[in-house]
Amino acid sequence: MGKTIAIANQKGGVGKTTTAINLAASLAVLEFKILIVDADPQANSTSGLGFDVRNIKTSIYECLVDEVKPEDIILNSEIDGLDILPASIDLVGAEIEMLNLPDREYKLKRVLEMVKHNYDFVLVDCSPSLGLLTVNALTGADSVIIPVQCEYFALEGLGKLLNTIKIIQNRLNPDLEVEGFLLTMYDTRLRLSNQVVDEVRKHFQEMVFETIIQRNIKLSEAPSFGKPALLYDANSRGAVNYLNLAREILQKNEKTKIPEAEKIIQ
Repeated sequence: MGKTIAIANQKGGVGKTTTAINLAASLAVLEFKILIVDADPQANSTSGLGFDVRNIKTSIYECLVDEVKPEDIILNSEIDGLDILPASIDLVGAEIEMLNLPDREYKLKRVLEMVKHNYDFVLVDCSPSLGLLTVNALTGADSVIIPVQCEYFALEGLGKLLNTIKIIQNRLNPDLEVEGFLLTMYDTRLRLSNQVVDEVRKHFQEMVFETIIQRNIKLSEAPSFGKPALLYDANSRGAVNYLNLAREILQKNEKTKIPEAEKIIQ
């Protein structure tokens, strides 16, 4: 059974989608089967993997509201082992339509339970809000990665997010854990970046990932070509950072691939 990790922060522009796409690609390159669930109405994970959102006729919206089976609409990316459950603009209306549905907080959890056995990891790219879609993601997840940008106001709003996580742990998903705080957009030239790193590490200590995602032009350019950084420029600093993050997460979860029998014999 795969592990479901939500990537959440109600602040926009902190690197949630960049993390979802590039962490997923890195894990897939390391030969794990990965599913990205695009739970953001902006559908940036979908377009960032090279799919034209205008051509998506059936998306996660239909799974949540009309109970369409997720396995029927999962798309294969150009990286072997990396799939996506796409989003569309229709997702904007999902929160309103779900308000009157019974067990509305568990809709995404049920969708994920239908497919997570096919994957080693399921990564849920959350919307930049603490609305019903994000609550659904946290209710259906085993853990959450919280990206924190190394900029002014980085810690602002984190209290609200952690409070939401605590409420979900108490009422909806007692098994939810914090996978880690991920420092993003780090600029070695800025003293402010180092101050934010120190501040976050002081507050959250061992809950902060060792890997820091550095500000990198290739990471910014890759989505416009519909590719993860690994395919756009495998030697770029951003691609290397996310590979290191993937290895850190695998180590933390004690997951390793068993070599194929033929390779051992040789």
